[in-house]
Amino acid sequence: MSEKGIDYLRKKLDARKLRVDLRYKQYAMKHNEQMVGITIPPEIQNRYRSVIGWCAKGVDSLADRLVFRGFSNDDFEVNDIFNVNNPDVFFDNVVLSALIASCSFVYISKGVNDEPRLQVIGAGDATGVIDPITGLLTEGYAVLERDEHGAASIEVHFLPGQTNYYYKDKNIADFSVEHNFPHPLLVPVIHRPDEARPFGRSRISRAGMYYQRYAKRTLERADITAEFYSFPQKYVTGLSNDSEPLESWKATVSAMLQFTKDEDGDKPTLGQFTTSSMSPFTEQLRTAAAGFAGEMGLTLDDLGFVSDNPSSVEALKASHENLRLAGRKAQRSLGSGLLNVAYTAACLRDDFPYTRSQFVKTTPKWEPLFEADANTLTLVGDGAIKLNQAVPGYVTGETIRDLTGLKGAGSDG
Repeated sequence: MSEKGIDYLRKKLDARKLRVDLRYKQYAMKHNEQMVGITIPPEIQNRYRSVIGWCAKGVDSLADRLVFRGFSNDDFEVNDIFNVNNPDVFFDNVVLSALIASCSFVYISKGVNDEPRLQVIGAGDATGVIDPITGLLTEGYAVLERDEHGAASIEVHFLPGQTNYYYKDKNIADFSVEHNFPHPLLVPVIHRPDEARPFGRSRISRAGMYYQRYAKRTLERADITAEFYSFPQKYVTGLSNDSEPLESWKATVSAMLQFTKDEDGDKPTLGQFTTSSMSPFTEQLRTAAAGFAGEMGLTLDDLGFVSDNPSSVEALKASHENLRLAGRKAQRSLGSGLLNVAYTAACLRDDFPYTRSQFVKTTPKWEPLFEADANTLTLVGDGAIKLNQAVPGYVTGETIRDLTGLKGAGSDG
């Protein structure tokens, strides 16, 4: 495959950075929605800006369940590479970044004693040309550092067998580093890739952003309506033309108002406009929550609409079936990317061009998406006994751990 060049990759990153930044702003609850509506003036809307963290909840509800355990059949000792690269933070960083922006990138370089060093780079600062067969890049580009204006100050161009560094500061000379295998040292970890989207799909979908925007507008309208609900508008009819003007604030907060008859014996009539009901906004907010929950595989309980009866663990699993399926899919796609990271890091550590096929038996392992309770442990235990009676040795301690997440006494990992 011919080399695309760094200029092509710069344009490719610029074309996608806005979309990635939008997802990160939605996750951080910093995105200001465009004002929509025909009844509320913009200056009033600006005073009642609402903030909702549903997109963050949708991402975290899955990211917090994706706990990477390690690699089994570790013939190349790749677990040691991750263990010296702060795995508790590294794996969470990779997973969270991939769920927000559809993919994340891992930059591999040599650290102390030539040990591979792993650095996570977000999709807003890296891109590349992907090989659809292996999921590795044929060419990559990353921005390692930006100045105060957001312009790239340190750029890296990743090529098979070579990594080129470019500095905006002309006092620092550009340089290249070579390695002994035909793959770039930038590896993508992709969430839900497909033929149309080889770099995956974000957990924050367009439908999810719409339902959150709909809920935010509902809260803003409810906030403004609440002002009139708290201080309903009043009126007086039949006042004499010679009477003094009535101060509006005094009419609102005074405990007692006095009106006298005029010279003709007529008296004014007091009234109050009917206040708007807040219940339609509650129903609208619940409708938005139901749509968002369906999009993300959550329940209304997850979004703060608490049901009366608490659910058991089995009921939670049943209600989160779509979330479980999304988690299993994420484990497969993200696990493939992490295996590519392990393969590339092993080649760099050993300074040897291993083939990708040598790592087919190395398998990513994840903790169960749902923690086991006492009832689950009982069912699994009874099932394991019966299966081992029928086929001796069929269920092992590793199988039990895959099902329950419990590490048995004397087991490794």
